Amino acid sequence: MPMRDWTSADIPPQAGRVALVTGASSGIGYETALALARAGARVVLAVRDPAKGARVAAAITKSHPAADLAVQELDTARLGSVQASAAALRSKYEIDLLILNAGIAAVPTREESEDGFERQLATNYLGHFALTGLLLPVLRPSPDTRIVAVASLAHRSGAIHFDDPHWREGYGPQKAYRQTKLAMLMFALELERRLRRAGRPERALAAHPGLALTDVFRRGDRAGPIQRMAGRVLFSLVGQSAARGALPTLYAATAPEARGGGYYGPAGLWEARGAPKPARIFPHALDETDSARLWAMSEAMTGVRFEL
Repeated sequence: MPMRDWTSADIPPQAGRVALVTGASSGIGYETALALARAGARVVLAVRDPAKGARVAAAITKSHPAADLAVQELDTARLGSVQASAAALRSKYEIDLLILNAGIAAVPTREESEDGFERQLATNYLGHFALTGLLLPVLRPSPDTRIVAVASLAHRSGAIHFDDPHWREGYGPQKAYRQTKLAMLMFALELERRLRRAGRPERALAAHPGLALTDVFRRGDRAGPIQRMAGRVLFSLVGQSAARGALPTLYAATAPEARGGGYYGPAGLWEARGAPKPARIFPHALDETDSARLWAMSEAMTGVRFEL
């Protein structure tokens, strides 16, 4: 049954808990941070631009004066930044909620990160894989501790391009984006399997926002006017606000009934909009052989191994 009445008002009290939200300066990340702060969590805004993070913290505090916020510089596209941020976080916090949300999309021409990775793969997936592994030692050992990977409807038509994951040949913006979101979902499911095998209490889950009106496609500013207009029309017809799009992530992170290995998204038609419910996982995301191969590839690229 869809949890149609579940809203951010249903988040259990989060006082005494620490939530880290990547990409918290806008869109789904901002709405997730706002709701968790309202529920009483100490929220670490992990953002690429600390000045923007400070402005976001000020805006949240203005509407919720009791909000407990901190800003941590983090650029998931750069392994050096991920390592430095993780080191700083390990010295300060025991983390209850790790929300892996930061992302970019619609990069029209292929770009590489400073580590030589295709930029969407670096930003959306590899940085989050590395961050999770590096923060694993400071996750609070509890069944209420959750790692939530923000995936996408795009996983359905995605494929892991194992022979050329950085798209040095045949790059396409949407193909590259879909690969990253499939990777995020496969990562969450594989992490949950490994946590269970290791007998650890933490839980890994995934969520998607449906068609949420956010600026994740901000690099699409370089797309043509027809493409931009088509996107606006599509979202206006079947999409939903960023606040509504954040609900599946918040449900996965806080609802007592959300289960490890679960995947949550909107309840409406095509899972495009609506209240959170268990979402459909397409079969290729459940392939454990490919998931293990993706994990090994990610370890090799990032140099991060999980202490499980």
